[in-house]
Amino acid sequence: MAKEVNNTTMKRKRKEKSMLKPALAALFLFLFVSFSYYAYQIIYTPNVDTKGQEVYVLIPTGATYEQAMDSVEASGAIIDRLSLRFMSKLMDYDKLVKPGRYKLENGWGNRQLIGTLRLGEQTPLNLTFSNVRLRSQLAAKLATELEASEQELDSLLNNQEYLQTLGFDTTNIVSMFIPNTYEVYWTTTAPDLMKRMKTEYDKFWTPERKAKAEKLGLTQQQVSTLASIVQAETLKNDEKPRVAGVYLNRLEKGMLLQADPTVVFAVRDFSIRRVLNKHLAYDSPYNTYRYKGLPPGPINVPVISSIDAVLNPEDHSYIYFCAKEDFSGYHAFAATEAEHRANARRFHRALNERNILK
Repeated sequence: MAKEVNNTTMKRKRKEKSMLKPALAALFLFLFVSFSYYAYQIIYTPNVDTKGQEVYVLIPTGATYEQAMDSVEASGAIIDRLSLRFMSKLMDYDKLVKPGRYKLENGWGNRQLIGTLRLGEQTPLNLTFSNVRLRSQLAAKLATELEASEQELDSLLNNQEYLQTLGFDTTNIVSMFIPNTYEVYWTTTAPDLMKRMKTEYDKFWTPERKAKAEKLGLTQQQVSTLASIVQAETLKNDEKPRVAGVYLNRLEKGMLLQADPTVVFAVRDFSIRRVLNKHLAYDSPYNTYRYKGLPPGPINVPVISSIDAVLNPEDHSYIYFCAKEDFSGYHAFAATEAEHRANARRFHRALNERNILK
């Protein structure tokens, strides 16, 4: 009897085991499919929604993993932060944080996003600068585009010994910055930017431009200085060569340049619209009503059209000009002082009518 019981028990156990195997296999398959689906979701499912906007993430030099992830999440474009953090750990991003400016692409999955960040595949930016008069303004402008601080940039722009290694000094360093659009990385350091601008400056001054400057009897930096005056006098590109011709005629005759913008620069009051006698009396090497020749350096960062206007001046006999009374931005030119005085009277009358007193 006991033998029969044992046989029955063994048969039941074998039956239970045979039933358990398919159940375990089904459970394993379920877990495998579930995990695979979740893994696929984490890796490939879109986790970036830019909402039709251009979204950039800035990760500063020296940022920790937490700081980097905070920057990414602060962009507002991440759909599932938890899955992003999980994937970043799987991809060892916490050990591979790289600084930079990164553009987030709509529809990116976690793998694409973290892969871009850990490889340091920065998105370059287009660096431009215009409407700059002073070194301090230039430093401030550049600092808004780059990681480099205004203080770092300003320090180099005011370091006479350093500037001499580039062939410039504090009075003319702004002429090294040729206004154009330059593709750079946000992490470009202040010294590297200076080197890049020097390289671009050397490229700009082609043998043809150098030959034209030499023919005028001017150095490259003197061309930039005169170009800055031309630019301050007129924004009309078609008039710039004529204005350049006036100042070149004055230089040739040994006359005072008497350029109002240089007086404004000397006084450092850029709100002046009408230069008065008290301004003309201001003692400064930049006051071309008091000192002959070109001022020590540019009074702004001249654009390419202004530089080329000096290198390709209009050939004429004008030595005077003043703004037209219609406030069109164009000027009335004269070869004699009598003609100039008549033009000036019309303009001053227009100023008075508009109550422009300073």
